[in-house]
Amino acid sequence: MTTAFTAAATIDRPAAEVWARLTDWAWIPDVDSVRVSGSELTFRARGRDRTGRVEVVEPGRTVVVHSAQGGVTAAYTYTCEPDGGRTHLTVTADCRVTGVMRPFAGLLRAAIRRADSGQPGALKRVIEGR
Repeated sequence: MTTAFTAAATIDRPAAEVWARLTDWAWIPDVDSVRVSGSELTFRARGRDRTGRVEVVEPGRTVVVHSAQGGVTAAYTYTCEPDGGRTHLTVTADCRVTGVMRPFAGLLRAAIRRADSGQPGALKRVIEGR
């Protein structure tokens, strides 16, 4: 896969609190609702349902959400690293494009970067109440 972006924020809260808010998924910008069923997540955003599957979980540390639509496959890796009473959150989005969508790979990665690279900052604002 090819990295669309890596973004980070330091959140002024303990890792356990950040992890709990991170994995309730309700904080994601532009998402109207989230349904969780086992390892499947269904996000309602911009009038459409999108599904993802939690593929990797290291509780309190890392979660990877994978989604595929047409020839586009994306994997978002969220990592929480304790730093005293604070938490360093990093989000990396990898995007692979195949088939008829391949010529648009650069544009798709740029769109993902524009839409989602603000996630660490958004979670920071939600948790810190800003």
